[in-house]
Amino acid sequence: MTDTDEAELSPADVLCISCGLCCSGHLFLWAKLKSVEVETVRGLGLNVLGVEPENRGFGLPCPLWRGQCTIHTSPDYPHVCRTYKCKLLKQVIDEVIPLPNALAVVERAKGMINELKALLPDSAGNNFRERLVTHLDYLHESALLGNADLEFQRKGGELLAFYKNHFGVKDLVDKFEEK
Repeated sequence: MTDTDEAELSPADVLCISCGLCCSGHLFLWAKLKSVEVETVRGLGLNVLGVEPENRGFGLPCPLWRGQCTIHTSPDYPHVCRTYKCKLLKQVIDEVIPLPNALAVVERAKGMINELKALLPDSAGNNFRERLVTHLDYLHESALLGNADLEFQRKGGELLAFYKNHFGVKDLVDKFEEK
């Protein structure tokens, strides 16, 4: 994205496009789809999961996320992506927090994520949030923990609390509010 492109976008759009934590699988496992979107998103290369309306969606990370959303301004942009607003985004929209401060929160989250990624064991799964929670559960159930494991648990817990406090994300699958 160029500076000119960014100047034409609202602060909310700049935050969404540059953040991408919901697109990249850092916050959620999957995103819900409307039935009318299924064929369109399949055509975009998204892997549609489930057939029942309450369980129909696509897995994250989104294959269209390449450091930023590649279809943010497209008419094919999924409804859930268009309407989902994390806590941080709502604060930018409501002008409770200025864009530079919100971007600093995103960068802090990404730093915490990168630190934990380096410590996560290899896994066949590519969803960071799922891998993180699975490993934290494993460590929680493990009787023998070394200092590195305890440190990972502490850092993982801090990241999940950061998600909740700054992004309003409590679970692997968020109940997407449409407002």
